[in-house]
Amino acid sequence: MAVEFRERPAANSLEDAAELLGLQPSDIVKTLVVKRSDDTYLFALIPGDRAISWPKLRAVVGVNKLRLPEAALALAATGYERGTITPIGSTTDWPVFADESIVGRRIAMGAGVHGFSLFVQADDLIRAYGATVADISEEMSARQG
Repeated sequence: MAVEFRERPAANSLEDAAELLGLQPSDIVKTLVVKRSDDTYLFALIPGDRAISWPKLRAVVGVNKLRLPEAALALAATGYERGTITPIGSTTDWPVFADESIVGRRIAMGAGVHGFSLFVQADDLIRAYGATVADISEEMSARQG
């Protein structure tokens, strides 16, 4: 899997990072660490212009309860701070769930440290991590708290 790392100035938001990289927010994929009720985790890959759909993700994972953990738990689960999280090089090989809209695209995502982004072909990432591909996102305006 070919991965390109690119240094960039600090960004205050995903939209800011997209502008600095000359991309649309949809080209940046957020890696969200999601906690299950049994204290295990998973990664959800969501395009930057969309939000995680909790009902859809719960249905795909086959559980009734999922949540975003506190920043300290996400760091402990992955070895990465929020805003830098990527499944690549995570301290634990958690299952990966990718939103179907990233298939076939070259995407940017967190690179494990602030001030860098990594670029990868989404299909290569999906294949390398045996990711489950499904519709797990919704439009930002549709997000319910």
